Amino acid sequence: MSVAANAVPDGTERRRYWKWTAVAGMASYIDAGSIVAGSVGLSLWTHKFGLTNSTVGLLGAFSSNAISAGIGALIGGWICDRFGRKKIYTWDLLLYAFGILWIICAVNTWMLFVGYILAGLAVGADVPASWTLITELAPAKTRGRMGGLAQVLWNLGPVVTLLLSLALSSLGMLGVRLVFVHLLLVAVVTWILRHGVSESVRWQQATKRSAADSPGGGARIAALFTRRGTTALLFCIGMYGVWNLFAGTNGFYFPYLLSTFGAQSQAASVGLQCLSFGLTVIGTLLVYMPFNDRVNRRVLLGVSVVLQFVGMGLFVVLPLNLPVALAYVLLIGFGSGFGQQHFFQLWSGELFPTVLRSTAQGFTFAVVRIGLGIWSFFVPLITANAGFRYLALILVILQAVSGLIGVIFGPRTAGQTLEQIEASRGWRTEPAVDADAVPEKGMA
Repeated sequence: MSVAANAVPDGTERRRYWKWTAVAGMASYIDAGSIVAGSVGLSLWTHKFGLTNSTVGLLGAFSSNAISAGIGALIGGWICDRFGRKKIYTWDLLLYAFGILWIICAVNTWMLFVGYILAGLAVGADVPASWTLITELAPAKTRGRMGGLAQVLWNLGPVVTLLLSLALSSLGMLGVRLVFVHLLLVAVVTWILRHGVSESVRWQQATKRSAADSPGGGARIAALFTRRGTTALLFCIGMYGVWNLFAGTNGFYFPYLLSTFGAQSQAASVGLQCLSFGLTVIGTLLVYMPFNDRVNRRVLLGVSVVLQFVGMGLFVVLPLNLPVALAYVLLIGFGSGFGQQHFFQLWSGELFPTVLRSTAQGFTFAVVRIGLGIWSFFVPLITANAGFRYLALILVILQAVSGLIGVIFGPRTAGQTLEQIEASRGWRTEPAVDADAVPEKGMA
């Protein structure tokens, strides 16, 4: 039996959709979890292994927060469009677990680098596969809400990771290793659960339709760099990439910066970051998921941008201390619950055709993460030589630029099927498909 994409599935179907979304969305949990676990361990690694500012910058640049994840996304995105969304699930989480094992066992600096590069490659490949699958499985009228679950998991990963680190803080290096053990176990369990997830029917049908026109896939990839493809890529990179320079700095370096320049204890620094991610979960559940498919998305994003801009601006005009950091966390945390990352996941999945969706997301993710990697190398050097306030000013400007791009150029796609969006943007030669005509599992 089939149901319309905008109809309400029966209880069994609805539970299955959400289960698959949750299992796919665990890529976000382990991605963010590994980034934040590194932020927790950074101060301890610096003292234990004698890391210099340059080494700290290189570790941030090549970690799963940046370059290695970008390279993984570039490769993984192409594999997903060429061989299927599920194909990447076969090996990537095992590679991630192997990389995390290196970090757990690290007794010197080079082992940290090996572990983070391997984990980054794996999680980078997983993110476009997971986000694409979520987009293609979701009914048209609830695509934003279901995608929001992945963002809840993205922020829940850091919350659990940070709470564990607080509970284990008295153990020092052993506590950090145990935090990474938790990520190892989550990755293995997720890998097992994913064997029950079906392949995207949308991808299967779109691949059959395009096989005669482009047997090797080369023409399809070339289409990504036509005018309509380039326009969408530039929008996604402009909005998300610019914002991610701020977000990556916050996620990986915030406890390090607060303990180093704000004279706060490691426990206080970690606790504030945990509160920030927890507020983002609340913002996602209370604002993004209920309203994303029902209100003007540009307005929703605009409110988030204002909250984040004010929050980051506090560090420009006020000293870095505990009360200011708390106000920053309240504004940034809740505002991020319906901000640029959420809309990047949604819009990057909607703006490209099925045969290119994962490649486009992987390419965009790669550019963003590699750009973040280059930026991450300079963050410790900027704060050491120019001061934290100068860094905060740069981040405020980046926030403003990213927000303006999203609010001005964000597409109006709410409630449309992916096929309707493809047709409206010139990707699809067949007539646009009405939402009522798109059966269960995204068939068109």
